[in-house]
Amino acid sequence: MEWFGMTDKGRVRPTNQDIYRIETNEKNAAALLIVCDGMGGANAGNVASRFAADSFVAIIREALADELASEKRRQLLSEALTGANDTVFMLAKRQPEFRGMGTTLVAALVKGEEVTIINVGDSRAYLFDGETLHQLTEDHSYVEEMRRQGRITEAAARTHPQKNLITRAVGVDPTVDGDLFEVHLNPEEILLLCTDGLTGMVEDDQIAQTLHTSKTLAIAGDALLNLALEAGGRDNITVALFCRGGTTAEEEA
Repeated sequence: MEWFGMTDKGRVRPTNQDIYRIETNEKNAAALLIVCDGMGGANAGNVASRFAADSFVAIIREALADELASEKRRQLLSEALTGANDTVFMLAKRQPEFRGMGTTLVAALVKGEEVTIINVGDSRAYLFDGETLHQLTEDHSYVEEMRRQGRITEAAARTHPQKNLITRAVGVDPTVDGDLFEVHLNPEEILLLCTDGLTGMVEDDQIAQTLHTSKTLAIAGDALLNLALEAGGRDNITVALFCRGGTTAEEEA
């Protein structure tokens, strides 16, 4: 297995409210990747994303050694989302300075060649098959709803002034529903999780070309970050990459 993650505050925002976590069990060919993009002010956004990610991972970490059949993966992701939502919501309820905070969340639970994904908000999961980049998740956002209804074009959605207005987030309400997706991951394919700091600045074909030409995930991740920064870096940028073949950047070092 090969994996890599990185995050950067970008060129405009004073703080980084994004966070990612990657947990693996190589003996069991299992992995968990999660990316969160916090909201609710500088401090509150940081708190929401960090607590959501840590709570989510804590619920699943030990299960990475289990069989992890399809139904079990779906159950674990749903339970972890509930736990993360409870954690952030209760913290905001107890501390007035955090009131209204929340976070996007996208996570992938890998077992061998099978992957189950859950998402809330507009952080995304993609599959790169060696040539084409396929978006696996659907944004929970006002602009995406208009695009799906045919009220605006995809090109207009990319530059719409309300494109950052999300319709669903972790920790804002007592409960939240996540969308679940399942995908087969071939050894040469790459799984990408990212925040809108990447997708809002870099076109899908640029992402695909970068993944195609990069020899390692570490090189790819660094190149994607630089593309977003060169395009203006108007938001925090986070990428988490995974593939079944190869070795990690840490192993290569």
